Amino acid sequence: MNTLSFRRKAIDTGMRWAFCLCAFLVILPLFMIFFDLVSKGAKELQWSLLTNLPRPVGEEGGGIANGILGSFVITLLTMIWSVPIAVMCGIYLAEYGKGRLASAVRFTVDSLAGVPSIIMGIFGYTLVVLPMKRFSAWAGAAALTMIFVPIVARTTEDMLRTVSQPVREAALALGIERWKTTLYIVLRTAQAGILTGILLAMARILGETAPLLFTILGNQFWQTRLDQPTAAMPLQVFSYAISPYKEWHDKAWAAALVLITLVLFINIGARRLTREKR
Repeated sequence: MNTLSFRRKAIDTGMRWAFCLCAFLVILPLFMIFFDLVSKGAKELQWSLLTNLPRPVGEEGGGIANGILGSFVITLLTMIWSVPIAVMCGIYLAEYGKGRLASAVRFTVDSLAGVPSIIMGIFGYTLVVLPMKRFSAWAGAAALTMIFVPIVARTTEDMLRTVSQPVREAALALGIERWKTTLYIVLRTAQAGILTGILLAMARILGETAPLLFTILGNQFWQTRLDQPTAAMPLQVFSYAISPYKEWHDKAWAAALVLITLVLFINIGARRLTREKR
């Protein structure tokens, strides 16, 4: 009996250490990437990097201010029309979707979520850039929309399904119409989880590069028109990284550090919302 008990404890301890090791291996790449960016990009991380425009090779200073503004504008454009579409799609799948149509919509959303981002860029190029005959922020937002919508739609569906059925039944028993029950009670109950999904999707599109290569082209100046080529942080990191100049390589590391820091803050905010919900 003692031998059997010792064996069970040994196996339990061994499996526990195996689980801890696997968890460590999962988070190790993130810390390696972040510390590598800090070690290589911190020396160029200055206030001028965030406030100045890019400058030609050989000139001191220069920054990514136009890329920060461009990323903010494109992300905002994407969310303005994507959030209502994605949330309403998730509501349909969770509350009203039945039969073949709902299955087709769910299959389409899952398929879009797995499509490589570069394909979204080609689609945005064909759908918007070619008809407009120009690269633009509109085209970039259209390409990012196809990445954003599937994530938020599935998150909304999953969060709404976590709301217990008695909540719906109680509202309906009081004579509240079904659509009002869905919007004002069920959706409000699940709003923390839905907002978490929106933030995670925003973090995803903020760092996308491939769709923007085909749609916004990028520039080196301030751009106030949405129908013209626009800068973005991922594009500037890409442009600096493939250049043959060491000073631009240093700026690429610093810009990448700024970008991953923004993504980390967004993810931390999403996790805090999830914790408050729990």
